[in-house]
Amino acid sequence: MPIRTARFHIGQIVRHRVYEFRGVVYDVDPTFSNSEEWWQSIPEDMRPSKDQPFYHLLAENENGPYMAYVSEQNLQEDESGDPVDHPDVEVYFATLEDDYYVPLPHVLN
Repeated sequence: MPIRTARFHIGQIVRHRVYEFRGVVYDVDPTFSNSEEWWQSIPEDMRPSKDQPFYHLLAENENGPYMAYVSEQNLQEDESGDPVDHPDVEVYFATLEDDYYVPLPHVLN
């Protein structure tokens, strides 16, 4: 099975296509790499293909910050220009420059 190139990159701010949340990418899996239990918890009619990149996000919505794991097909670039309000941003990123977060060295390893 060929590995697809990820559309989004570490440090990029994205938003969900359906649900009202946005976040910054802090890790990328080339294909689905979470538990089968997590997969089964998604309603069957909404389950994305496992054969695509999945993104770990420091996410935020109107209820506050959280971690999210989202398929590539459900994300789009966030063009708001606003920073992500998540307490762990400083754990993974140095600064926000030109709408991208600059990863700390340990994030890229």
